[in-house]
Amino acid sequence: MPANIAEGHARSHRREYLNFLSIAQGSAAELNTHIRIAARLGFLETSTSDRLRQDLDSIGRMLSALRKALERSTP
Repeated sequence: MPANIAEGHARSHRREYLNFLSIAQGSAAELNTHIRIAARLGFLETSTSDRLRQDLDSIGRMLSALRKALERSTP
């Protein structure tokens, strides 16, 4: 996710940045799936899984807010 955000930010056009932010959101969804699988298989305790997913939800909200702000200011 951070690499997608950084790569998008380094691009020349805002639309490309928005595209990479969208990719980062997809990566967040993938990570959520990996966390669920790891918990189901017993590699993560429930409390750890819950905390990670809460953090991931918070990051997702920040990404959404950033995308909306950029979309509003796109000419």
